[in-house]
Amino acid sequence: MNKKDRNETKDEELYETLIHDSVKEFEDAHSHNEKELKQIVQKSKNSALRTNILISLAVLLLIVPVMTLSTYFYYAIGGRANNLIEVASKTIYVTEPNMSLEEMELEEDIGFFTMNITFDVFKRIGKEDYKVGNYEIYHAFDKPSLPKRNMSLERPMPEIPSEETEYLVHPDAAIPLDRSDEWEILRGLPDGTVSEVYVSLTQLMSPEEIEKQFGKNIEVRWLAVDTGVEANHLDGEGLYVTQLGYPAQIDDTTWSPFNGRDQTNEEVFMDILQFLEKNEDVTVKIARGKSLMLSERISYLKQHGIHVYGAVVTGPTPELRKLENNQLVRSIKVGEVKLWNWK
Repeated sequence: MNKKDRNETKDEELYETLIHDSVKEFEDAHSHNEKELKQIVQKSKNSALRTNILISLAVLLLIVPVMTLSTYFYYAIGGRANNLIEVASKTIYVTEPNMSLEEMELEEDIGFFTMNITFDVFKRIGKEDYKVGNYEIYHAFDKPSLPKRNMSLERPMPEIPSEETEYLVHPDAAIPLDRSDEWEILRGLPDGTVSEVYVSLTQLMSPEEIEKQFGKNIEVRWLAVDTGVEANHLDGEGLYVTQLGYPAQIDDTTWSPFNGRDQTNEEVFMDILQFLEKNEDVTVKIARGKSLMLSERISYLKQHGIHVYGAVVTGPTPELRKLENNQLVRSIKVGEVKLWNWK
């Protein structure tokens, strides 16, 4: 091999070396860039995820106070919350015999466009008021669900009333068959007790007249009012119509609508019915009976006046037994019984 050939061979080797080194540098650079690219992509994903989380948290933190303020604003408009509370309390007074509540202890829990009302209910038995349970009424916006009644009564009224289970019976209605043993129950109670008795009358009477019929040792607590539908207690669709009445005694507690300050109990009763008529869709959910017919019954009362067909009375058990000899008493239903507290 001559000198010229040797030089050409060296040049070829040098060229191949340069090409090899260039390819290796390119491969190394490409490999390095691909790794960095993957890291960049991953960092971008992490950054986007953090951003989305932060945005979501910001939106939630913004929504919660906005929704809370909107809810309070909704229930504050026009006194909506107070109105719903008033409907619930007044429904109890005029549809549940001898039952009252302490509005000062009523609790309300407001959520997102919901309101839950809870309150205790009481009965006067003898000379004392006894807590007999509590109500819980859940509202979605201004629409109530059926109330949860947690009662601790020895002889509770049926959850779904009917003509056969009604405690106070109109003179023109048939007496339920289960009433034959009620006098025996009353006679079997110890003398050292006070009792609550539901008295059905043989005829309609004015509120003033009925107060005179039972003597000083028996207290009339609640009056069942004739409104023109009590003979069968059914509306045109066959639904049971809720009984209506009002407390016979003045309740001097500040929260009671029957506190006797400006109106008689009869006048308060009529005012309550007209108030409930404007909120009848809410009232009918709270009342045990699922028909009220308030418009028709209010018209009847305005035309015929208030007459009573039954009453809830309380007193010493021996005194209540004497009602069996009262010609105005058609039938009775024994309610709650407590140890002697008559003063």
